[in-house]
Amino acid sequence: MVAFKELYEEKIVPELTKSRGYTNKMQVPRMQKVVINMGVGVPGDRDELKAVAADLARITGQQPVLTISKKAVSNFRLREDMAIGCKVTLRGERMYEFMHRLIHVALPRIRDFRGVNPKGFDKQGNYTLGLQEQTIFPEINPDNVKRVQGMDISFVNTARTQEEGHELLKLFGMPFAK
Repeated sequence: MVAFKELYEEKIVPELTKSRGYTNKMQVPRMQKVVINMGVGVPGDRDELKAVAADLARITGQQPVLTISKKAVSNFRLREDMAIGCKVTLRGERMYEFMHRLIHVALPRIRDFRGVNPKGFDKQGNYTLGLQEQTIFPEINPDNVKRVQGMDISFVNTARTQEEGHELLKLFGMPFAK
């Protein structure tokens, strides 16, 4: 297995430099962080929150941070300062390792997988991907899962346009749908 950092430095940087006409290595877009967010469907349910946090810790290898509601919404039975989910921010080696596991191990395990939606880019080239269940990761034992939980994964990079961000993730091997 070639580390994604080495892949970036040895193959992606020269290819982007050639295709985009960059004159300096620092102009080439690079990955800054990956943020994984899992919300809990039932706000305030401590057991559910612990299970989600344990799954997220198992998937990422890092302890998640609780996300807290900022304001009360009575229709959702949500009060201010109530725990509603958890998130993890990955940088450096853990980020590259997670990207490798997501692209080469987890995404191919999705039934009827035809690629990820290429429309998840913002204006700066950052990409957000939504997954329906956490059981696609090999670290999660499907027999121990009480409730199937989705997650949002955001890839934050230094690209300046959507096209740059798309090309960067495509060179990393992200399987975009046609």
